[in-house]
Amino acid sequence: MHNPSTALATPVLTRLHLWVMAISTGMVVANLYYNQPLLGKIAADFGITEAKAGSISMLTQVGYAVGMFFIIPLGDMFRRKRLIMADFILIVIALVLAAFAGNIEALMLASFFIGATSVVPQLLIPMAAHLSKPEERGRTVGFVMSGLLIGILLSRTLSGFVGEHLGWRAMFLIGAGLMVALWLALYFLLPEVHPSYKGTYKELMGSLAHLAKEEPLLRLAAIRGALCYACFSAFWTTLVFLLEEPPFNAGSDVAGSFGLIGAFGALAASGMGRLTDKGNAFRITTLTILLIVVSFVIFGVFSGSIIGLVVGVILMDLGVQATHIANQTLIFSLRPEARNRLNTVYMVTYFTGGALGTYLASQAWHFWQWNGVVATGLLCSALALSVHVSFLRRNRVKS
Repeated sequence: MHNPSTALATPVLTRLHLWVMAISTGMVVANLYYNQPLLGKIAADFGITEAKAGSISMLTQVGYAVGMFFIIPLGDMFRRKRLIMADFILIVIALVLAAFAGNIEALMLASFFIGATSVVPQLLIPMAAHLSKPEERGRTVGFVMSGLLIGILLSRTLSGFVGEHLGWRAMFLIGAGLMVALWLALYFLLPEVHPSYKGTYKELMGSLAHLAKEEPLLRLAAIRGALCYACFSAFWTTLVFLLEEPPFNAGSDVAGSFGLIGAFGALAASGMGRLTDKGNAFRITTLTILLIVVSFVIFGVFSGSIIGLVVGVILMDLGVQATHIANQTLIFSLRPEARNRLNTVYMVTYFTGGALGTYLASQAWHFWQWNGVVATGLLCSALALSVHVSFLRRNRVKS
């Protein structure tokens, strides 16, 4: 039933709102990736294997998937800003617990809660889509997503530098301080969105399975997104281990600096949304997935070359992020009244894929070193391409 007061309360999306949302998504999503350049130092500090240290990154991604599943649908039931403000308190607590973890088990638990609470970006992106004009929705989502993509990559640069000079614990304390400052900024600058869903939480959660069952394009986007993100996570989780060995003999700051390189690919990916609007979206996505396959071929052939790694990082990040933007553009076009729940199904599957990629790559590194990581990336990217092409062929047969 339409509620007039809700319509009156809907704010106008301003340029300031967009910048606030873009910066916020980048700062919050960074919490998920601070640990990756620090895994070598954490392993040395606690006297554990690199494979076990890799589980910290995996648990963060699992936590993110769990948090999205249970929290993001609430955006359709509660005031969005109020929900975000409450969640920030939990983020700060989780980061502080990580900073003061006395053993690896405590750090693993804190890492899970960092992931589970850092879901604010997946509330802000549908919020931006909801507040934007229909003819500007793609551009709006792309702008906010650019903040998220840059946050993902630059988080490693910051974390690597801090870890090298101040220690790995300092990064989590700095992260907590950043979240407190961001909470204050959002309290004054973020607009409010009132809920439109009138059912119960049980009914809301039940609708997730209903959407997944009824929307084949949602299933396609979720599966190919999960496989591509598995490649992304496999590489970034184990890169620090590769760089610590000969011929590189580098520290966490060098591993983190690769985030700056990847940012170029992410920025280029943010412009792919416009190409998707103008051309054949499925054909463009075929090319972006192929970029990921090629990047892992380069990682395998030029594993001892910094230049080879740089070229591979640019291609991989461009491919992964461009595919992700295409996926989200696709799902947001399906059912406007269910954007939070569509995004929940997609992102939970997406980060489950990331967690799987992290686990497989950590184990592959333990047994076969870098060649095992490359094989993991090639397998996941080839599967993504196969799923995508198979859907296209079935679609042609039906047409």
